[in-house]
Amino acid sequence: MVNHDEIKDLELFAKKIRYYTLKELTLMGFGHYGGSLSIVETLAVLYGKQLNASPEIKDDLNRDYFVLSKGHAGPSLYATLFLKGYFPEEWLYTLNNNGTNLPSHPDRNLTPGVDMTTGSLGQGVSASTGIALGNKLSGRDNYTFCIVGDGELNEGQAWEAIQMASHNKLDHLIIFVDDNKMQLDGPTLDISNPLDFVSKFEAFGYHSKRIDGASVKEINEAVEWAKSSEGKPTAIILDTIKGQGIPFIESMSDNHHLRPDEATHAEIVEALNSIGEEIGVIS
Repeated sequence: MVNHDEIKDLELFAKKIRYYTLKELTLMGFGHYGGSLSIVETLAVLYGKQLNASPEIKDDLNRDYFVLSKGHAGPSLYATLFLKGYFPEEWLYTLNNNGTNLPSHPDRNLTPGVDMTTGSLGQGVSASTGIALGNKLSGRDNYTFCIVGDGELNEGQAWEAIQMASHNKLDHLIIFVDDNKMQLDGPTLDISNPLDFVSKFEAFGYHSKRIDGASVKEINEAVEWAKSSEGKPTAIILDTIKGQGIPFIESMSDNHHLRPDEATHAEIVEALNSIGEEIGVIS
C-alpha cells in the first residue's frame, strides 16, 4: 500500500508526463493525442512505483519488462522515459522527424528503454506473452507489463496469446486494457462490440478487474493485487477517456489523431501553460 504523500508524488509524476506528452506533440504539430493521454496515469504508476526498470539496469535480464502494444501512444511513453533519465529532453522535440530516435511508434532499436517495437496492432500481447514465458522458463522472478488498446483487442492474434499465457500459468504477466471506448474509425462499441472485458478475461483463465484508469491510487492497488495473485496472469481493465486529463480534448468526437487548427492549438498551449505552472515548468 502507498501513503498519502506517495499518491501525491504519483499524481505529480502523471502531470509531468501529460505536460511533456502535450509539448512534444504540439511542437510537432499533429499526432495521437487521444490515446497517448488516456494511459498517462498508468505509466506514472508503473515507472513511478511498480516497474523495476531504470537506465542503470537496462541490460539486466532480471529487471521488469514493459510493452506498449498500442504503439501509437508512443509520445506518452517517450515523455515518461525522458523523465526517468533514459535520454535528454531535446530528443522529445525530434518526435517523428527524419533521423530521430523517437519515431511515431516505439522502436527498440532506436529508443533506450523501449523493450519491444510495436505499432502493428495486436502483436504486443503476443510479444509480452513470449517475454513472460521466456523469463519463467529461465527461472526469473521478474514481471512483464503490457498496455493494449480496447479497439486493438478486435485482433484475433491477441486472444490467441491471451489463451497461451493462461495455459502456461504466466502469473508474472500483467495486461492493462486501455478501455477508452474509441478507436480510429469511431466508438469501439459500434465497430465491434467488445462485450465485457472482465468476464472475457476471466473466461480465458485470468484474474481480472475493472478500475478507474484516471486514479493512480486505484491503478497502484490493482498492480499490488495482481502481484499477490498466483497461478494465473492478470488483466486490469482501465476505465479511461480518450484525451484524458485535458477536458476540451476529452470532449472531441474524434481525437484519435489531431492536426490542430489555430483555435485548437491555442487551447492546447493554454493547457500546457496551466500544467506547466502546476509542475513548476515554463513552457
